[in-house]
Amino acid sequence: MVDVSGKPSTKREAEASAFVAIKPEVLAGLPNNPKGDPLEVARIAGIMAAKRTAELIPMCHPLALSLIDVDLRLCENGVAITSKVATTAETGVEMEALVAASVSALTVYDMCKGADKGIEIREIVLERKSGGKSGEYRRKK
Repeated sequence: MVDVSGKPSTKREAEASAFVAIKPEVLAGLPNNPKGDPLEVARIAGIMAAKRTAELIPMCHPLALSLIDVDLRLCENGVAITSKVATTAETGVEMEALVAASVSALTVYDMCKGADKGIEIREIVLERKSGGKSGEYRRKK
């Protein structure tokens, strides 16, 4: 791991997104999913994953997170996922936001794979980050 002991603790935020492409007929069947509500299960999975990022990504520092927000929105061709993570620490939370979006997308796949194995997880990206030495970053659309 990188030594961050000399860096000041500052407010750090990051937002990430992912998209899960799902056929309209599978989306129409979500309310009757035998495993439960895919969107709510995926939201909780994303929150849990953000909290455990340092256990999943070898060089990540364990961080005390002050905010984890995961939102899933149905679209006509799939599920749009956004995550927002914040902390006050010596290092950023980009990986926590990306892990939250990724695990949420994987959970949607898991919850819906019985209806269609061809579901695609696309566009896992960092949308924004703030704080730290490198300052503000916003993804260009």
